[in-house]
Amino acid sequence: MILSHREQGEKHIRLHHTKLLHVNYLAAKMRGNSIVSCKTMIDTHAHMNEIGKIEQTIQRAKGVGVNRIVAVGMDIDSNRATLSLARQFPEIIYPAIGYHPWSITLEGIEDNLTFIEKNLSSCIALGEVGLDYKTRMKKNIQWEVFFRILLIVKNSGRPVIVHSRFSHKRTHQMVREAGVEKAVFHWYSGPLDILDNIIEDGYFISATPALAYSLPHQTAIKRAPLERILIETDAPVEYQGKVSEPADLVITLREVSRLKGLEPDEVKRITTANAKKFFTI
Repeated sequence: MILSHREQGEKHIRLHHTKLLHVNYLAAKMRGNSIVSCKTMIDTHAHMNEIGKIEQTIQRAKGVGVNRIVAVGMDIDSNRATLSLARQFPEIIYPAIGYHPWSITLEGIEDNLTFIEKNLSSCIALGEVGLDYKTRMKKNIQWEVFFRILLIVKNSGRPVIVHSRFSHKRTHQMVREAGVEKAVFHWYSGPLDILDNIIEDGYFISATPALAYSLPHQTAIKRAPLERILIETDAPVEYQGKVSEPADLVITLREVSRLKGLEPDEVKRITTANAKKFFTI
């Protein structure tokens, strides 16, 4: 059985529970919501096809200043739904389609990659894709699929959104060797030496609301220059029991500001500029 992104996200958080420094997520949410709205905030990673009451969700996002959302896909069904949402809400939802390592099946590889090739021209990026060494799919199959995806990325010129759980070294190596120009390593919480190589190669990492409690994620965001950071929610992942949504981008923003010792407006300005340049939007 393939778990949904939200279910897999909950499992991921439980696996790391003993390694994380916990603070009150709801307190972080309250602090985040106190930030003055900005008309150019961009949630660079959300699974909008998994979110109910989409119109209300969008209105709440707009209410705190999130006026663009990069909606990502994981397989044919979520990719189709993401493209449909982008057509329905073109002013705020920008689609990316992908084939997530959690979604890979032997019988589904060809259909998923064909779908991506046929529909990528309608998208601003390819993602979410990558490797995950805690999922059940064998590593060699994941490597093959990711290699083929990176060829599509290279040929299309689109940026790629990379999942690299417990596979940071190999994902970075594959992205680099494929000659990909634009890549963001989503929710980066890996080793700092690999992070340094990612930054040196001109790639980005992204920050999530997990900054409220995750020491590895905090350490990475502290280390990376702000000019190489995108902010996101990964909605609707649960953070300490709270289902997230794009409006929670204010939490990510506030936590990045706290860690960097900068005013939220400055972090908004730089990370928004980063996202516009990265996605060409």
